[in-house]
Amino acid sequence: MRFRAPRRSAPRPAWPSGPAGFLVRVFDGDAAQRFFVRGAAGLPVVTGGARVQSGRILVLNPSHGTREAVERALFACAETRFCHDLAAAQGLLRDGDFDLVIVELSAERVSEARAVDAMARDESQADWLFLDQTAEQELVVRVCDAGAADCLALPLADATLARVVERVLERRGLGSENLRLKSHISVMQDCRQLVHCLEPGKLYPTALELLLQMTSRTRGLALFRREPLLQSDAVALRGFSEAETESVCRVLLEEKAVDLEIFQQIEVLDRGVLHDSLRQACGEIGQLLVVPLRGRENEAGIVCLFDEGRPFAADELERAGIVAGDAAAALGNAETYSLAKERAFIDDVTEVYNARYLLSTAENEIQRAERYGNPLSILFLDLDRFKLVNDRYGHLVGSETLRRLSKLLGQCVRQVDTLARYGGDEFTIVLVDTAHEEALSIAERIRQTIEGFVFEVGRDARLSLTISIGVSTCPEHGASRDVLLDSADKAMYRAKSEGRNRICSARNLG
Repeated sequence: MRFRAPRRSAPRPAWPSGPAGFLVRVFDGDAAQRFFVRGAAGLPVVTGGARVQSGRILVLNPSHGTREAVERALFACAETRFCHDLAAAQGLLRDGDFDLVIVELSAERVSEARAVDAMARDESQADWLFLDQTAEQELVVRVCDAGAADCLALPLADATLARVVERVLERRGLGSENLRLKSHISVMQDCRQLVHCLEPGKLYPTALELLLQMTSRTRGLALFRREPLLQSDAVALRGFSEAETESVCRVLLEEKAVDLEIFQQIEVLDRGVLHDSLRQACGEIGQLLVVPLRGRENEAGIVCLFDEGRPFAADELERAGIVAGDAAAALGNAETYSLAKERAFIDDVTEVYNARYLLSTAENEIQRAERYGNPLSILFLDLDRFKLVNDRYGHLVGSETLRRLSKLLGQCVRQVDTLARYGGDEFTIVLVDTAHEEALSIAERIRQTIEGFVFEVGRDARLSLTISIGVSTCPEHGASRDVLLDSADKAMYRAKSEGRNRICSARNLG
């Protein structure tokens, strides 16, 4: 006999399932919570000694003997429907989701021509199996060429029917699985862009756009925060109006209505705190697909998609799981990169920023000050006669003193300012949005703080130190990084030349 390749099956509804490693929880109206773990697509059942895969089967125009044979051989299948009218069968195929149609040919009710025509018109993508009293070779060739899976002779042996149906359903399942695997491969290829994203602030919106694309939705958001950073909550939105965007940001960022920690697995919800918050901001909404994203350390966030009138299908949950897995790995890489990058900018001795970071930040802050027309000031600080500390107590005591000094200086400036060790016992502070007179006052406060502080290092060492500070301001003393730093440095040396333990403005350089 000749067999054609299985007809491509259309996606069919299935119990929601997630990818390996994900627990998927579905809230369906007022129904109880149901939990699903990804497993086999369909459980096989055994009947009459033959192993038959589950499926939906429509039996058209069966004789009494055929019906009995089908019931005996296939009783354990998910569902078997019988129909004696061709028009009614076509209606069932339009409305239902059948895997296989078994049609018995008869000259009176369903002829070969009518059955082949019905098969050609069938848009359900079900496979067709023909039954005939003789199943002559010419008939088998004709119907198989027309697209049938097989043609069997009547009367039917139970084992033969079970074996053929099993083969058709198994082949059909393999075709569906191939399509699913191709879809997963496509998703994994699209997720490559996550791997190259080393900025967490960009990674969450990228994951949102991927999920919207893979589920054919247009409306969603990403809510994320970085725990070590103050005021680090952020939200990325797609498909919202300007008024909705403002309302969502107010509810999620200002009112902080949603706790990210409550989302531990992929969820489809139609109620809860997040659902209520978004309904408050946007009006009536349907189901939400929530995908949590976690890094290895502090990164945490969620991507939330709106159903837009279409319930989320099982294959969409699987794709979401793939994206979540790749995004988690990418977040871990981003955290490692950020830590390495931060360490590259941290001074080993004092644990404040180093000169490399200072130069980069000063450049950016000067450009920002120029763009918005705000002042910016720089303090250049140098301990007076610190070499004597190293000579008398040794470099270990000297290093400990510099660490204590760094903590003291950090308490004298704001979080938005930048404190860095420029080298040796020299420190630099970038004061954003700070005019020259205010910068002079801050420098004087720092000078007095250092002068009145006793540095206790080691068992017997109690040190009193003083500091000299030079002050320059943009744009008054220069509009570029190098000019401002040089002006503050020269002002600091002028303070030392005038007796130390004092401050000097760049305007006094003359």
